[in-house]
Amino acid sequence: MIKVFGHLAPDTDTVGSAIIWAWYLNEHTSMDAEPYVLGELNSETNFVLNRWNVDTPRLLENLSEGEEVVVVDTNNPQELPESIENANILQIIDHHKLVGGLSTDTPPEVTMRPVACTATVMHDLMGEKVDSMPESIAGLMLSCILSDTLEFRSPTTTPHDKDVAEKLADKLGVTISEYSKEMFAAKSDISSFTDSGLITLDSKKYDVGGTNFRVSVLETTTPETVLERKAGIVKAIKENIETEHDVDEVLFFIVDILNEEATVLTYNDFTKQVISSSFGVTVEGDTEVLPGIVSRKKQILPSLKI
Repeated sequence: MIKVFGHLAPDTDTVGSAIIWAWYLNEHTSMDAEPYVLGELNSETNFVLNRWNVDTPRLLENLSEGEEVVVVDTNNPQELPESIENANILQIIDHHKLVGGLSTDTPPEVTMRPVACTATVMHDLMGEKVDSMPESIAGLMLSCILSDTLEFRSPTTTPHDKDVAEKLADKLGVTISEYSKEMFAAKSDISSFTDSGLITLDSKKYDVGGTNFRVSVLETTTPETVLERKAGIVKAIKENIETEHDVDEVLFFIVDILNEEATVLTYNDFTKQVISSSFGVTVEGDTEVLPGIVSRKKQILPSLKI
């Protein structure tokens, strides 16, 4: 059985893509596949799975020597289980930049395309087989695109992502604006997460000039509910830095989906310096609003400097 999974701190695209591709392999190839997740799901992803009546994939505990896997929505070994080195990677399907570091015994089939969403890449790979997708799989694919593009607000959005989403919505009889509101309302409900859980909920580790950052992003339509928990989040950040050997500092961005801006927590002199240098602003308080910043991949990570 081939195991299909995406990155740690799973989001809607990585979970949805694992399910979509496992379906495709089972239905349209001779392969047997099962989707997995690598961590706790966020509230938006849980909403999406419930909306389209899809079971939550099992948690991947470990990989044995030679197990066959397909990796989706990442090619970064830092975002994968340490045991990935034991596995036989058959395919990588992704929309992020090439990071390097993965080693395989045999050549995998790699597809990486400059679009906003892994599900968009899968749509193209399926070709005419997309017409055979059941409602549940088409609904997941639409959800992945709307989530990763923030309903086309993100600068990562391409015309092709938008075109695919609109065709899927038309097929499903879904109004994009209304469905997106439901998804983002679910995403904004953080009541079930601890402060430390919010830090790792949607985060990526990123090296900047020899400093190892955890760059956390929380997308919401109600940023005030996150900022009300600022003191607890900052305390949790400090604990995270003390316990994680490969994290020197945490940058925590609260992305306001509707106003298309990010508020970053600048809770010590170093984070103030990093945000000032990276975004050309003068930071004085313990938060800084960055107008127009909504994408970690295209706007935040490329800008970071010390």
